[in-house]
Amino acid sequence: MAGAGRAIACVAALVAAALVLFLAFRGQGGTHPPAAAGREPAGLGGTSPAPSGTAASAEHADPLSAAAAYAASRSGSVLAAVYDVSTGQSWRLGAGPAQPAASVVKLDILETLLARQGGTTLSAGDQSLSESMIEDSDNDAATNLWHEAGGAAGIGAYNDSAGLSGTTPSACVTCAGFAWPGWGLTTTVPQDQLALLKQLIAPGPRPLLSDAQRSYVLSLMENVAPGQRWGVSGGVPAGVTVALKNGWLPLNDANTNWQINSVGWVSGDGRDYLVAVFTTGNPTEQYGIDTINALSSRIWTAMR
Repeated sequence: MAGAGRAIACVAALVAAALVLFLAFRGQGGTHPPAAAGREPAGLGGTSPAPSGTAASAEHADPLSAAAAYAASRSGSVLAAVYDVSTGQSWRLGAGPAQPAASVVKLDILETLLARQGGTTLSAGDQSLSESMIEDSDNDAATNLWHEAGGAAGIGAYNDSAGLSGTTPSACVTCAGFAWPGWGLTTTVPQDQLALLKQLIAPGPRPLLSDAQRSYVLSLMENVAPGQRWGVSGGVPAGVTVALKNGWLPLNDANTNWQINSVGWVSGDGRDYLVAVFTTGNPTEQYGIDTINALSSRIWTAMR
C-alpha cells in the first residue's frame, strides 16, 4: 500500500506541474485576442483601413460628369482634373496633348526655387519678386526667378521629384517668332498641376517643401490681384478659401487663339479640393475665362 501511495503522489505531482506550465504559457501570450468584428487580422487578406483623411462613406460621384456636356459645347479644347483632399479621389475630363502653361508655370517656378533653398527662406529680394510674380503675374519677375531656379533643367529636375510626367519646360526664354516670354510655352497637363498643388496641400510622407514654404506659397496664391481672381474661383461664395494661379496667353499675332488656364485649391463650406483647368483654341481671352468660370461653378456645386 505504501508503494501505491507513492505512485499516486508522483502522478499528482506530474499533473500539477503540467498545469503550472500551461497557465504560465497562457500568461505569456500563448493565445491571441479575437479580431475586431468585421475585420480580418492584418496579413490575412482583409481590407486595409482607409488612408488617413479618407472615408468611403463620404466619397463623391464624378464632379466633372456634370461639366462634360458644357465643356463639349465650347470652342477649342478643354482639359480638367480634380482631386478631393478629403477622400483621395481624383477625376479627369477631356483627352488631348499637353497644352502651354502660360503664367500657370509661375507656380512651378516658385516651388522649384523654394525646393532649391533646402527649407530656408528666400532673400528679401526674391520674396519681392515672388510676390510680384504670383500676386500680380509680373513677367519680368518670373523671368528673373526662372533663371534663378535653374531654368528648364532646374524646373525639370524638381518636376521629376514631384512626380510630374507630362510637363516639358520650355527650352527658350526668348523664342524666335514669339513676342512673350518663352517660359509660358512650357507644356503641361492638368493632372501634373494637381501634383504641384499636392506639394502645397497634401504632400505625403516625403514633402519637397517645408511647412513654412508651403504656407508662404499659399499666402501668395490667396492674395492675387482682384482682377485675376477668376477661374477656379467661379461659383465659389465669399468666405471660402481659394488659392489660385491663372494663365492667359495669345498663341498667334491676330489674338484669335488664346490659351487660358486656372489652377488652385478650394476649401470651405464642406468642400476641400484641388482643381486644374486648361483651355486652348479660345477665340478671345474673355471667352476662355468664361469657359473656366462656368466649368468651375459646376465643379463647386457637384462637390457639395
